[in-house]
Amino acid sequence: MPYRSGGPALDAPVSVLLVTSRESRRWVIPKGNPAPKLSPHLAAALEAEEEAGVRGAVCPTPLGSYRYRKRRKTGASLMFDVDVYPLAVGEELAEWKEAGERTRRWFSLAEAADAVEEEDLAHLIRSFNAAEFHSATRRRSLLSVVAEKSKVGPMFAWFQKLLPQTGNFFELFEAHAESVCAASMALGRLFNDGSARHEHIREISEREHDADNIIRETLSTVRRTFLTPFDRGSITSLISAMDDAIDEMQGAANAVDIYEFTEFEPEMRDMVGIIIDSGRLLAEALPLLRDVAGNAGRLHELTERLVRMEGHADELHRAGLKVAFQRFGHVQGSAMQFTVRREIYKHLERIVDAFEDVANEIDSIVIDHA
Repeated sequence: MPYRSGGPALDAPVSVLLVTSRESRRWVIPKGNPAPKLSPHLAAALEAEEEAGVRGAVCPTPLGSYRYRKRRKTGASLMFDVDVYPLAVGEELAEWKEAGERTRRWFSLAEAADAVEEEDLAHLIRSFNAAEFHSATRRRSLLSVVAEKSKVGPMFAWFQKLLPQTGNFFELFEAHAESVCAASMALGRLFNDGSARHEHIREISEREHDADNIIRETLSTVRRTFLTPFDRGSITSLISAMDDAIDEMQGAANAVDIYEFTEFEPEMRDMVGIIIDSGRLLAEALPLLRDVAGNAGRLHELTERLVRMEGHADELHRAGLKVAFQRFGHVQGSAMQFTVRREIYKHLERIVDAFEDVANEIDSIVIDHA
């Protein structure tokens, strides 16, 4: 499922790219039969390039699956199961293999869900990112509502200044999450695009510096704030886990830069695909903390997926190290090749581990406040 964000803000609208089927001309996501020599997610990415003319980082953990009935040339009408993999679009091709056979078009999530015929696919699209729901989760305080209704603006504002401060923690959480998401997208471009690598490395570094400023402001706000929305330990643990993720992104980028590494193995790219999708889930989850009780169910769904993807990343990490050892471990003079790869894998694993820590912190907040 190719997707893109309308901007860096967490509540920026998310678009999904659909294509028309060749025979019925109905709107579908790019799909096809599994390729014998490709893993399922890479086969899905290849179908997206051939049918929709897009390339990008694909997450190897599927969003879910759906079933649909397809009429074969023999006249038989058979059911097919489709696993759906999110693909963060980084490039749209002007020409592609099936350009003359299909039409492609970007849809909002709601429009895409209405455009497809399969009910289960529509549900996956609607639940992909609740960006349109974020504005509803930004609850105004009771004091501000009273001020608006009673029209006592300036006088009421003076009264509010006498009340205990509650801090702008939600804004800080979301600002930090924006930095994490932007850095994860830059990491994806670094590992999937050989050109402009120094620009991608520089952006990751800049995003990490932005995140450092935000965490310092958060810790300072915790110290000087009388009332906090959650336990102080939960606030510091949550944003520290988020900061660990972007710190390790910078560590991975620095390793790529220092060792002038360009041979990104499939397992590395797959782990980066998981990192990008983890950032997307984080971007959805953080605004939902403004109303923990009302959003407890959705928060649990998001954290459950983060934990599941961390397990998948562990498998990729082990497989990648094994391949690297088999390739370089027994070759004289190639120890440095293995050491460099192990260093990069270490940072990628720690990024995903940090996202799992974020998921655990969010779950703790939900348990305490929902």
